[in-house]
Amino acid sequence: MNAPATTELPVIVIGAGPTGLAAAAHLLGRGIEPLVLEAGPAAGAAVREWSHVRLFSTWGEVVDPAAEKLLAPTGWTRPDPTAYPSGGDWAERYLQPLTEALGERVRTGARVVGVSRAGRDRIVDADRDAQPFVVHVTYADGREERLFARAVIDASGTWTTPSPAGGSGLPALGEKAAADRIAYRVPDLKDPAVRARYAGRRTAVIGSGASAFTALAHLADLAKSGDGAGTKGVWILRRGISGSTFGGGEADQLPARGALGLAARAAVDQGCADAVTGFRTEAIERDDSGRLVLVGEDGRRLAPVDEVIVLTGFRPDLSFLDELRLGLDERLQAPVALAPLIDPNQHSCGTVYPHGHRELSHPEQGIYLVGMKSYGRAPTFLAMTGYEQVRSVAAAIAGDLDAADRVELTLPETGVCGGAGLFDAPASDQGGGCCAPAPQLVRLGTPAAVTVGATAAEEAPAGGCCGS
Repeated sequence: MNAPATTELPVIVIGAGPTGLAAAAHLLGRGIEPLVLEAGPAAGAAVREWSHVRLFSTWGEVVDPAAEKLLAPTGWTRPDPTAYPSGGDWAERYLQPLTEALGERVRTGARVVGVSRAGRDRIVDADRDAQPFVVHVTYADGREERLFARAVIDASGTWTTPSPAGGSGLPALGEKAAADRIAYRVPDLKDPAVRARYAGRRTAVIGSGASAFTALAHLADLAKSGDGAGTKGVWILRRGISGSTFGGGEADQLPARGALGLAARAAVDQGCADAVTGFRTEAIERDDSGRLVLVGEDGRRLAPVDEVIVLTGFRPDLSFLDELRLGLDERLQAPVALAPLIDPNQHSCGTVYPHGHRELSHPEQGIYLVGMKSYGRAPTFLAMTGYEQVRSVAAAIAGDLDAADRVELTLPETGVCGGAGLFDAPASDQGGGCCAPAPQLVRLGTPAAVTVGATAAEEAPAGGCCGS
């Protein structure tokens, strides 16, 4: 197998989601040929799986400038920049036209199963950086191929690897056996079959982020509907409830994101859901009727539920990068230089500092993890973060370090204080140095949105929430 000269090769981008397609647009703008490999049957395959979810970012924040420049000659019309798209809108009105503009540079049904250096496994030092990357691909029809690349941008995300229910990070005992009653995504309750699964039933929601807020709000709406009598949510929290539990409310500079926490609070306050705090799931058992019983690490056994929705975050699939020398934080599985900026154990009020190629670099030169995958297990990723990442990375690959090092993004504050590292502290100790407005009850079901790259609600109320 003779590898061609590295400078003649394309940059391979893994994943045709929002960040991956933006990377291709930025590379083209730099005169570098990209090749985008997407495992799914269409670009934006992951986004299409949460098509019912509305983003909490507006169109103006989820369209990449380089992508828009590439789309302009095609006659593409940019949607209202102040409106909130659903996942389906984002896929059909932006990702699909962008894929068509990129043409044969995007291959679907192409799963990357391995990345290495040509003729070098991860052990070999000799002449390593001079060798091109070799990318092993399997296609939907069973074919295999090895492709060469001058650099690799992994924008494959984390959607396919949700975290389990178990409080230790491992699946709870019995979790796999109960798979027929467990979902790991926010369910689409507008789908009649899905709606029937939850209507009139008791459902545990495990998690404390935007996706959990959304699921609770949707279940509350179902409980109030004509066909949802008897629907009840049970919100399972590993921490106690404090002011920051419900997000930043009006202090969040993304108003729709701030509204999600208030929806969860309303669901509890209005009796549509019960909150169980300080509970870390150790086992999931079935009772004599087939219902599920959650057992905590402290031995507590909760009342039986009919369904469980696990929304405890996502984690990166690093298996196909095993022959590369990655520098990853031992906690977050994010690039070492990026991890301190996004660590939920520490990250508090304020923004994540804008970052680019230097924070995303690894001991293996020429490999970049971008988008959701760059955050490892950390939450709160925004599309605009990914767009800034790939702008910088494309400039670095092109050799324009002045542009690559430039900061061209200011992220909106969350208005939330305190990190996950405080989860064992008493509620009174979980405060921070900022304060959000006092809570107000709001009506569920008014349009709002969700976190980019993670499932949340298609609808949520507007309003405020308190921080402490």
